Amino acid sequence: MTETVPAAAASGGAGGPFRHELYPYRGDEEFLSGTLDFIHEALEGGEAVVVAVPSDKTSLLRGELADEPAVTFVDTTTAGPNPGRLVAAWSAWMRERGEGDRPVRGIGETAWRQARSAAHLSELRYHEWLLNRAFAHSSTWSMLCPYDAGDEDQDALRSLSRCHPLIRRDGLHAANEEYLGGDEYPFEALSAACDPYQELSYAQGDLGAIRSKVAQCASEAGLPEDRLAKLAVAVTEIATNSIRHGGGRGTLRTWSQDARFLCEFRDAGYIADVMAGRSRPDPHQIGGRGLWLAHQLCDLVEIRSTRDQGTTVRLHMDVPR
Repeated sequence: MTETVPAAAASGGAGGPFRHELYPYRGDEEFLSGTLDFIHEALEGGEAVVVAVPSDKTSLLRGELADEPAVTFVDTTTAGPNPGRLVAAWSAWMRERGEGDRPVRGIGETAWRQARSAAHLSELRYHEWLLNRAFAHSSTWSMLCPYDAGDEDQDALRSLSRCHPLIRRDGLHAANEEYLGGDEYPFEALSAACDPYQELSYAQGDLGAIRSKVAQCASEAGLPEDRLAKLAVAVTEIATNSIRHGGGRGTLRTWSQDARFLCEFRDAGYIADVMAGRSRPDPHQIGGRGLWLAHQLCDLVEIRSTRDQGTTVRLHMDVPR
């Protein structure tokens, strides 16, 4: 039997490990019950709270908290659609609220119904798993992830639960026996390139040809000029990394699919750091900004990298209908 302990007793305060809890709920009453318990535990312990939930849930919580100064509401939409930006966003929000050694808690509910595609949904789940790596050594972090289980696919709930070490029910923590610990995430296979696609083999000295090919294909797909400029920077960064670290050569594919334009780079390199591109680079560091810039400029970035199969980086740009 899984051992459960009172949530307040497990909170630990400063010096404790990062606690990442999934909170399945059904309806507004259960949402308020679980999140308010979490918030009141924090306030009683002198902790600050950062809340990032959909607007309707924000209204519910604001109505119960009476402008509590230790609770800050943030808008996750300011980070843009790409889940690859969220680790850095949460780091900034928590850092701003954690004055000195003051512990900070977060409540983050992803708007799962607003996922733009299967790829976007997959990256949202991957972000949840990465939070455990990103804040594993933080002493002032605790996050509750509410999830509306009332009308959702139960397979989706099970898949998401595998990204959370703890589950909260009725004010109790329970270790999640299905949690995917370890260093490897079981990615879904990338979907096949959509026919018709354009393909270009590249090597050292071909950056100009890569940019020209992408610009032509993206323009034909209807990508506006301002988005073309952003994509050009991202493509330059990824292609440069591919040539420099991927064996000196690779393959580019471009195609359109469901109001999106995609660029895919394949090479023989290997990206060992699962957090690559997710944390804001130090302004004084030399290099190491390519994946970060791609995440900031593109609507979605998919990365698959293994020692035996090499690396695939897929850049997504939304095309206005």
